[in-house]
Amino acid sequence: MASGRYTSSRFSNAPSEASIGTTNEKTTTSAAPIAATTTVQQYPYMWDTKDPDLDDPLHNPDPVRDAALDRSCAPFSSRGWINASALFLIVAAIIVLFAGYPIIDHYVHEQPKIAGFNLGGINGSGQVPSLANFPSMIDAATDRSAYTRKGTDGKTYHLVFSDEFETDGRTFWPGDDPFWEAVNLNYWPTGDIEWYDPQAITTKDGKLVITMEEIRNHDLNFRSGMLSTWNKFCFTTGYIEARVSMPGTPQAPGLWPAVWTMGNLGRAGYGASTEGTWPYSYAACDVGTFPNQTTADGQPQAAKEGGSNGNPLSFMPGQRLSACTCPGSDHPGPSVDVGRGVPEIDIFETQIDVSRFQAEVSQSFQVAPFNYQYEFVNTSDVTPIYDDTITRFNSYKGAEYQQAISGVTDINNANYNNQGYATYGYEWWSDQNNRNDGYITWYADGKESWKMTAATIGADANVEISERIVPEEPMYIIMNLGMSPGFQHQDFKHLTFPVSMYIDYIRVYQRDDVDEGTTCDPSSHPTMDYISKHLNAYTNPNLTTWDQAGYTFPRNSKYDGC
Repeated sequence: MASGRYTSSRFSNAPSEASIGTTNEKTTTSAAPIAATTTVQQYPYMWDTKDPDLDDPLHNPDPVRDAALDRSCAPFSSRGWINASALFLIVAAIIVLFAGYPIIDHYVHEQPKIAGFNLGGINGSGQVPSLANFPSMIDAATDRSAYTRKGTDGKTYHLVFSDEFETDGRTFWPGDDPFWEAVNLNYWPTGDIEWYDPQAITTKDGKLVITMEEIRNHDLNFRSGMLSTWNKFCFTTGYIEARVSMPGTPQAPGLWPAVWTMGNLGRAGYGASTEGTWPYSYAACDVGTFPNQTTADGQPQAAKEGGSNGNPLSFMPGQRLSACTCPGSDHPGPSVDVGRGVPEIDIFETQIDVSRFQAEVSQSFQVAPFNYQYEFVNTSDVTPIYDDTITRFNSYKGAEYQQAISGVTDINNANYNNQGYATYGYEWWSDQNNRNDGYITWYADGKESWKMTAATIGADANVEISERIVPEEPMYIIMNLGMSPGFQHQDFKHLTFPVSMYIDYIRVYQRDDVDEGTTCDPSSHPTMDYISKHLNAYTNPNLTTWDQAGYTFPRNSKYDGC
């Protein structure tokens, strides 16, 4: 094929002299040209070793050139700087993406003051995800008009928790409810004569119903219920309100309905957990933390005879979690020099004035250590009563195991037995950085009844104690219907059973400037780790002392020494 397809090179340039042959080795130039042929390809391979685009030095090593390259080093070459710069930029981009961006976003976008009310929180437009079967801190049945309120301090309070009890047939055995749990015990600390049983509590017709029945059980003649949010929902400062219809009738005294709150470090009815913690609200390190409020040699004398009728002022075992706790000791924190306790604030405890057969509510702050003869500062400038025609200070001021800062208010006798309802509550503010601003204002029948301030519970030089503090602990909610001769004697001639207390709703509000306000484990007053390390005291109601639970009081640096 003289004019065949392959008579010329496939390359654009003429083949070089060194391309002839069958090896990759260079050859000397031949003086005699090779004749062309039309039957055999002129070159055995179809590449040209002299064409720089067809091969590279890896396939044509040059010992002289390569040795020279090996002996050379250019640490500041442009290519090296480009490579290093590229790596730096990649690493910097990764750091900015996974560390810098979240930090920048935190400061660029204002964080919400209140956590989301449902799984996933609240988005930028204020929408809350509606997810079936997931608990929400705000009940969807709460009317939107009740989402805010104006406080006595002039601040706006926003709803952070509510339960309207609109779903009938709810149960409150352990694990049944995300926020509430009923106890199964006898409340022996107050000498109650009923057994608290979860089956005594349910919801019906949009109300929580706690029923007391005359049923023989656990060697007791009555069965009723106590419900709480212990270690499930707590709040630190705010306004709490309950709308309630009282049980029975004002003509039959002896029932003890109550809605109240207590610090999460003590579990109501579990005596081991409250020994040495209830009702302390004390931050100082002095004789107020000692057993019986006296030194080992019995001083001060006023505490030895400052109780009722010249008796000792206190039989308390001492503040277990005091600011005097020795370093490294068993203490919930945040440090051992922070006094911790289990204060109690009662929204109401209902009783009957049998001289008038008038219903009244006792609204109290239970506290330790105690004033001399349990007398708090009750002047009107410090502890005002808003309507002295219906409100007065409680004649009961305390005893060896508690001091009661308490007011009593007449309520409407018609608000009983699911026929009439009224709201009761308190507004509470405390600030550990400015404790003089603390206060609690109680409400009865929807109106302000009385108020205590930080000055109400100031220092007492007679018994050498410092000021008690308006509570700073996370508080949980308790509702119960009991009977105790120690609270009011029972008129069994007129009491009828079964009898029920009805709660229409519970609502909790807080100011916008409150941080970690709806947790039982705030960083300033943690409880979770301490509770988990002492579960025996918090889960066995038959244990009455800390020692029975298998634990010991930490040493007090001023009383025991470290």
